[in-house]
Amino acid sequence: MYKYYNANALGKESDDCTIRSISCATGKSWDYVYEHLSDIAQAEGTMMDNREFIIDYLDKRYRRLPYVKGTVGYISKKYPNNILLITMQGHITCSKYGNIYDTFDCSDRIAEYVWIVD
Repeated sequence: MYKYYNANALGKESDDCTIRSISCATGKSWDYVYEHLSDIAQAEGTMMDNREFIIDYLDKRYRRLPYVKGTVGYISKKYPNNILLITMQGHITCSKYGNIYDTFDCSDRIAEYVWIVD
């Protein structure tokens, strides 16, 4: 099931899916996640929306599920007892206990990678 979620500190809908999804998954504020990712990216000399940076960041902190196949909605329903971060082409979202939290319904998109946060 999809639920609208926008943690942007100013309520804007921008290209902040990484910040928004990690904020949702961890319960930390949008501002905290923004500053945290920015600090790490700056120290590594990259941009915080760089795909490889995000994957590496998530791999260092959470367990990635191997062999994920299916849509974001299917994966979300398959793990109703977990908090997940799910990437797909050009986007990342958060699933909490079977519900997808995002600014739009991405449940029909094909999941690429999935990390279990809790």
